[in-house]
Amino acid sequence: MSETTHDGRVAVTDGPSADGGLSPAELAAKYGLSVSGARPGLVRYVRQLWGRRHFILAFSQAKLTAQYSQAKLGQLWQVATPLLNALVYYFIFGLILKASRGMSHGTYIPFLVTGVFVFTFTQSSIMAGVRAISGNLGLVRALHFPRASLPISFALQQLQQLLFSMIVLFAVAIGFGSYPRLSWLLIIPVLVLQFLFNTGLSLIVARMGAKTPDLAQLMPFILRTWMYASGVMFSIHTMLAGRPEWVVRALQANPAAVYMDLMRFALIKNYGAANLPPHVWAIALFWAVVVFAGGFVYFWKAEERYGRG
Repeated sequence: MSETTHDGRVAVTDGPSADGGLSPAELAAKYGLSVSGARPGLVRYVRQLWGRRHFILAFSQAKLTAQYSQAKLGQLWQVATPLLNALVYYFIFGLILKASRGMSHGTYIPFLVTGVFVFTFTQSSIMAGVRAISGNLGLVRALHFPRASLPISFALQQLQQLLFSMIVLFAVAIGFGSYPRLSWLLIIPVLVLQFLFNTGLSLIVARMGAKTPDLAQLMPFILRTWMYASGVMFSIHTMLAGRPEWVVRALQANPAAVYMDLMRFALIKNYGAANLPPHVWAIALFWAVVVFAGGFVYFWKAEERYGRG
């Protein structure tokens, strides 16, 4: 209850109130209040993300433009970097270690360049994802939005960068005798599946990186090991000929190798189906759906904890 003092002020004293002594939680429920930053339901979360689709696209484009803004060659580095990597790998693995065994000179160079470009797409998505939350804490703490927008936009940025680089990849393929044909249409579903897979991985490492920022320092070593085990510089099918069949199939079924081999099959004339593992499209679909769905749910589970602590 309340009473008016001699100087006209209102003093609150013990006694029954209009809310009947309800607890803060009960008062919040009574007046329709919710916890700030609370995790929404999964369906509602998806709807919120769809509502921010223009922000996700604009943010990815802005990041892509700013990435090389301080370099004189600008966005040409998007193409030059993987090409220079391919040149180094060709010198070491193609000329010195003879990893091109079983392939002609005109097949191995587009084989190598395709592998480098495709693996770089996954590698860059993961490296950007691991810093998506920890590297944007100011934005996360200042604005309320679904946090999955950040790793998704970084994966989308890497897809745009790869699409820009595909012009050079096509030129290399044509330069070594692989001219456009119907199989090139398979590039579209391959990129869609790989983008879903990369986005799922980006969401997973974004949550892990938000809790453990040091993961960004460890990740390059993990990715380098993955690259050497995925047949970027050599054909798994040819290099491991004579090894136990289960070893060959296990390495061929790893997602990085699957998407690289499908891209090579679509793009390179002399890279036939014999180089692909059985049921390769089913494996590619499996990795894309499972990693994307699992990564999305895994990231959403910690939605209310990002940017705190």
